[in-house]
Amino acid sequence: MVAPDAVGPGGREHPLRILLFSQHFWPESFRINDVAQSLQAAGHRVTVLTGQPNYPGGTVFDGYRAAACVVEPYRGVQIHRVPLLPRGRGGALRLAANYLSFIASAATCGAWRLRGQRFDVVFVYATSPLLQALAAIVLARLKSCPLVVWVQDLWPQSLQVTGYVRHPRLLAAVERVVRLVYARCTLLLVQSPAFVEPVRALAPPHVPVRVHANPGDDEVPVDAPPALQLEPGFNAVFAGNLGTAQALDTVLDAAERLRDLPDLRIVLVGSGSRSAWLAEQVRARALGNVQLPGRFAPEQMPGILAQAQALLLTLKDDPAMALTVPSKLQSYFAAGRPVVAAIGGEGARLVREAGAGIACAPGDAAALAAALRSLHALGPAERERLGAAGRRCHAEQFSPRVLTPALLAHLQSAVDAARDHGDNTAADRR
Repeated sequence: MVAPDAVGPGGREHPLRILLFSQHFWPESFRINDVAQSLQAAGHRVTVLTGQPNYPGGTVFDGYRAAACVVEPYRGVQIHRVPLLPRGRGGALRLAANYLSFIASAATCGAWRLRGQRFDVVFVYATSPLLQALAAIVLARLKSCPLVVWVQDLWPQSLQVTGYVRHPRLLAAVERVVRLVYARCTLLLVQSPAFVEPVRALAPPHVPVRVHANPGDDEVPVDAPPALQLEPGFNAVFAGNLGTAQALDTVLDAAERLRDLPDLRIVLVGSGSRSAWLAEQVRARALGNVQLPGRFAPEQMPGILAQAQALLLTLKDDPAMALTVPSKLQSYFAAGRPVVAAIGGEGARLVREAGAGIACAPGDAAALAAALRSLHALGPAERERLGAAGRRCHAEQFSPRVLTPALLAHLQSAVDAARDHGDNTAADRR
């Protein structure tokens, strides 16, 4: 699939030239890493503009510098990194400085680093904050090409859920900026069907809003031996960010209700803003059935998930969260292990429709404990059946083999629409 305006002499076609814009990228653990590689593997040219890796710990990874502006390769993809202020230990002001520094740096240093390069489309992986797309608007204008934004979090709703912003006037100001971003897009993609209505409400009528789910992995390699060896018994593994949105207080309350099952333990694999709080609570409440092994590299996770008897997914009880399908759910399905999902809305619907585990109400420790108790009571064969159902759902709906061609079709449609509407009339100037 190629851009029509990139057809060479004699009708020879060229691949799409994609500028992938994301504040977070490898070696940070985000699904966009695999999406970029799959686009590159499909024969298209992917260039990534991102910041210095510092998520989730808040400090810049070893081998990188916060003030650096560098180029490095990643599995055939060229990465341009611009300076930013690291997240630090959290807090609203520090996070705001982190976000704003990336926006300013991407719009200035990023534009300079990419001078002379030609692109057919700017593609934004829009995790929070969506405001990062402001810099992508600048780049799309400079490169005279369409802008596609893949919305991963709803703004300003996410600000309310996390508690970082509560003042109505400030939330209204953020909403105005979101409207501005949406109005500058050629196409908006959303990660969940439930996102369509709230995004459509803020986008102008002429901008299409389409669903494009986050992918899982086509094949899940297993380390031998695994980076983390789980203890014998029943292990319910949570993998990912340990933050405020994950309702970890509910997990600890559920663990207290499960003390009578000596072989059942909850293993929270990852790190985040609540890591220290979790460690303190586990000690203070003497929760011997909760383990905090820390963060592991993405390539090490399949070997850990494969050992689990259940995979745990939790989110806060909030209407905005109910619209979200956490990207880890696709990875859980791909791992072929039963899922216990203490979430609402779209995520719970997927688990139930797939027959891949048990969904219960978010924020309800008694319901979560009961769900884990029920799965613990099942035999290994029945748990294997649930895991196999999740793997089938992944293969049918979330495999890169399915989603990569769909994403390329979306990007191509944006290129075509921009050309047809006169927004992309000077491809030879790019």
